[in-house]
Amino acid sequence: MGKYDTAKVRNLGVVGHGGAGKTSLVEAMLFNSGAVERLGRVDEGSSTMDFEPEETKRHVSISSGIGHCDWQGYHLNIIDTPGYANFLHDTRNSVRVMDGLVVVASAISGVKAQTVKVWEWAREYGIPAVAFVNKMDRERADFAKAVSSMGEDLGCRTVPMVLPIGAEDSFRGLIDLVNMKAFLFPDGPQGPLKEIAIPDEYQDEAETQRIILIEAVAETDDGLMEKYLEEETLEDDDIRLGLRAGASSGTLLPVLCGSAVSNRGVIQLLDAIGLCLPSPVERGATLGTSPKSGDVAERHPADDAPFSALVFKTISDPYTGKLTLMRIFSGTLKSDGSFFNPNRDLSERYGQLFQLQGKKQQPVAEAGPGAIVAVAKLKETVTGDTLCDPGQPIRYEFPAPMKPVISFALEARSKNDEDKIHGGLQRLVEEDPSLQVHRDEETHELILSGMGQIHIEVTTEKLKRKFNAEVQLKEPKVPYRETIRGKIKLQSRYKKQSGGRGQFADVWLEMEPLGRGEGFRFVDQIVGGVVPRQYIPAVEKGIAEAARTGILAGFPTVDFQVTLFDGSYHSVDSSEMAFKIAGSMGFKKCMEAASPVLLEPIMKMEITVPDECVGDIIGDMNSRRGKVLGMDPKAGSQVVNVLVPLAEVLKYSPELRSMTSDRGMFNMEFSHYEEVPSHMTEKVLAEVKKES
Repeated sequence: MGKYDTAKVRNLGVVGHGGAGKTSLVEAMLFNSGAVERLGRVDEGSSTMDFEPEETKRHVSISSGIGHCDWQGYHLNIIDTPGYANFLHDTRNSVRVMDGLVVVASAISGVKAQTVKVWEWAREYGIPAVAFVNKMDRERADFAKAVSSMGEDLGCRTVPMVLPIGAEDSFRGLIDLVNMKAFLFPDGPQGPLKEIAIPDEYQDEAETQRIILIEAVAETDDGLMEKYLEEETLEDDDIRLGLRAGASSGTLLPVLCGSAVSNRGVIQLLDAIGLCLPSPVERGATLGTSPKSGDVAERHPADDAPFSALVFKTISDPYTGKLTLMRIFSGTLKSDGSFFNPNRDLSERYGQLFQLQGKKQQPVAEAGPGAIVAVAKLKETVTGDTLCDPGQPIRYEFPAPMKPVISFALEARSKNDEDKIHGGLQRLVEEDPSLQVHRDEETHELILSGMGQIHIEVTTEKLKRKFNAEVQLKEPKVPYRETIRGKIKLQSRYKKQSGGRGQFADVWLEMEPLGRGEGFRFVDQIVGGVVPRQYIPAVEKGIAEAARTGILAGFPTVDFQVTLFDGSYHSVDSSEMAFKIAGSMGFKKCMEAASPVLLEPIMKMEITVPDECVGDIIGDMNSRRGKVLGMDPKAGSQVVNVLVPLAEVLKYSPELRSMTSDRGMFNMEFSHYEEVPSHMTEKVLAEVKKES
């Protein structure tokens, strides 16, 4: 960042499941470094990172917060990420611009499915990590158990750098296994640590854990291993060197512990971040592609390299406009200038650069490699775009938006709100690409899709707060279809005489079912001109238009074929309109006689749950008329593959959360249509009749 040496910059994301204490930990990091004067609290709504009204209301992070601080000569750019499944899309985007992770786990419950998912994303980019076992002062806190479960669930080698002195109410200090020193915490949230001799009751365990630590770091380097085999120990500096190498390569996960709310153990974590996590320089060149040739291109994290950055977040505000957050990978950016957007093939002008500290915007004159900065009021740039030097363009990869798992129909509270809804939603989709908005052509409902019910509710709250547009959420209508099971031949004649020229059309139609997904097919078998050529397209058009509203409940009719094989006409009274009406009438008569049935959309779901929840999930899916296709094992959990009717899982997200204690995740996509069971058909038809 201009005055900061890139080798001393640490870009880190604080990740973990919802409720693990990530935001409280970031608050304590900012407080200990002097970046904020007061230690805020999430439960009081006073934390630096959770400043949106929707966050302070729920006491959870719903979007990534950005902060920064200086510690022991290092400049830390910190991204506080959401941990609840509803908001992990923002975490995924943020992972793309991180150089290191702080994985936060609860001393009570260990890691959960959300943490494992984020860990997998981080592994894709080879991002090193340290871990922090939080809530050591809470009832049932167990450091050893948390470390063990973390290693099993994340599939990595966990290595404690510290040991807690006491737990729960008696958690009062730490033993530093690198320096073999013990420290007691002050009585309050601030004050100096008191160095003491390692208590006798912890001496044996500390020596055992230090040997385990030494053996682990020795395996990271041949030279260290050779020295360890010769001398049967390693110096403190050797241990630090091995920890850094092991963390950077991903072979070791150094673990610390403490209590974020009580500000205990946070200083040791800050020291470990500088020691174990890499700088942008150590991460090396960032790979991208040339927009012109498509060839692989790279940018080195040097001040004098061509400028390049990646936009990972957008914040929309009706008053101040759009705020664009970017991570600079190479070159130097100064306030007031322009850069090139290769994703849009255009240049954008920008003004002042800002550093963010929660909601506070701090102007900066320039920013270099590794910096996370914001600019206001870019017109075309959106999340996922690359910004670069126009003379040497490059485009960086960015994760595709996650697929929504739940949808709601939106209904304006009043006519005055209708005009504001579309503009507001468009701005919110810019801010959150995982949202999808569309108008259902069949039901004429405005559908908002997202990652969970809370995600949708938060979005509508923002819509009201930011754009003064109030909506009601309704369960969307299921897009049923109609089709036939039988085959029928019949005549359809339309004749109308009311003085003067009349209307006449006569057609013979054969209607039969097609395979699922084949739609509507029209076959012309007219020979001898019994129906003139100019009238045949009108017959097809009449059938197609009539098929938009089936005879059972008005749903579109699909997967059928109609063959026009005979007919007659009148040289004066026949017309295209008459044959169109005859086709429409014939379709309805055929439908009634060809055993019409309802079809329902079937969704393909992948449900990731802990091993102990698999039986409950399978039983629940069976009760929802689902078909379990199989299971795939995955680090302490199972992925259950299911086909299930959409009507049965419209509100599955909160129900899965309840069944798995918020440890389950799922994604869902349309698979195919299947016939609705007869007993369900009666229920659906009754509901449609009631609504109409």
